[in-house]
Amino acid sequence: MEQTVNGPRTTDYGQPLNVALLGYGKMGKAIAQLAPQRGLQVRLILTSQSNNNGAGITRDNFQGIDVCLDFTSPGAVVDNLRRVAGLGCNLVVGTTGWHDKLDEVRQAVESSGVGLVSGANSSIGVQLCYQIARAAEKIFSRFPSYEPYITETHHRFKKDAPSGTALELKNQVQPAFVEREIGISCVRAGYVPGTHELGFDSEADTVVLRHTARSRQAFAEGALHAARWVVGKKGLFTFGDALNP
Repeated sequence: MEQTVNGPRTTDYGQPLNVALLGYGKMGKAIAQLAPQRGLQVRLILTSQSNNNGAGITRDNFQGIDVCLDFTSPGAVVDNLRRVAGLGCNLVVGTTGWHDKLDEVRQAVESSGVGLVSGANSSIGVQLCYQIARAAEKIFSRFPSYEPYITETHHRFKKDAPSGTALELKNQVQPAFVEREIGISCVRAGYVPGTHELGFDSEADTVVLRHTARSRQAFAEGALHAARWVVGKKGLFTFGDALNP
């Protein structure tokens, strides 16, 4: 079903932005609920039915849209963003599992002259956690007695293990520990939204950096922040880039 949504206008965040939302699952609904409070108005919602084979991504539907947010599926996202980019609309992509087609996406973004923000995790807290992890990596790598490790826990419905966030956390830290492969331990149980820990363990003590997601609002906050940030920009960016001044 294609939906047009009208929400209250707010000036708390400057000029309100009109956004299109591709995908209306749990994340899409969280974004739609939070957007009016953050100065963004969801003017268009396209579901898998209304956007079958990209049919809903038209110039008429996207008239007046400033940014498009995609939280669909790996099988649909590349075609979606190619069509949206072709309309000259900037994007925020929270969908994962498509980075084997990054070169194809880069070509579409560059040829269309748009900006795109994407990454494994849109949470602002997680992105800040990456920054802290990089700082910790520089400190602890000087002391061989400390061994790094990563643990992550998610609800039993999550299919991938390790999570994309855990893998990215490892990527942030591993370069400083060339002689030690950082292990990742995974737990799938219950209804945990997501917990990630980076630990440095020695015989004498343990230091732990932990991020715990309480709800999908954390991811919605980051996606909406990125949507406002990417306006007027061109090229490929990460959610981490969107936190830069």
